[in-house]
Amino acid sequence: MPRPEHLVLVSGTGTDVGKTWVGAQVLRRLRDRGVSVAARKPVQSFKAADCATDADVLAEATGERPEEVCPPHRWLPLPMAPPMAAAALGRPPVLLAELVGELRWPEGVDVGLVEGVGGARSPLADDGDTVDLAERLGPDLVVVVADPGLGTINAVRLASGAFAGVRIAVVLSRYDETCDLHCRNAEWLRSVDGLTVATTVEELVALL
Repeated sequence: MPRPEHLVLVSGTGTDVGKTWVGAQVLRRLRDRGVSVAARKPVQSFKAADCATDADVLAEATGERPEEVCPPHRWLPLPMAPPMAAAALGRPPVLLAELVGELRWPEGVDVGLVEGVGGARSPLADDGDTVDLAERLGPDLVVVVADPGLGTINAVRLASGAFAGVRIAVVLSRYDETCDLHCRNAEWLRSVDGLTVATTVEELVALL
């Protein structure tokens, strides 16, 4: 089965920190430079009234169809953790081995991006989370997306520390270089925790 030359897993410190936005921006920039890219979202839950799901956003960035990014039977129109949404909708249990087995990549992909759900330990399946997904996939890089404001040091430590034995890059989404707190948080994570921290999409692209 084909596998991207470089596999990137995007996780976060929680919900609504900008995982999909960061992933889409990176993929769009790589694609504009002639890099072959693809994105996968193994399962997604969302508000039924949403105009665009994560799969739609990622597909627009890669030129794929949303149904290629996330299989249609893994679209759960209820804003809960996927296994809870599936249960509430009367769907079968979401199992990690099935999600991994459903990942399909086209030939010749230079950078493949897989996006988890919520935070690193948010339930992705009935029997696993994004940390467990990383253990199954063996990505070349795990990107942890975080809000740059108050509380981010604790959140980043917990999220990044959950991924053992894998290269980590932290992205501070919505970073404002004129905000003293944002700057100090970034510097602390770099100098004290020794983490690779990007504050712009271009910095993250450079890491790839």
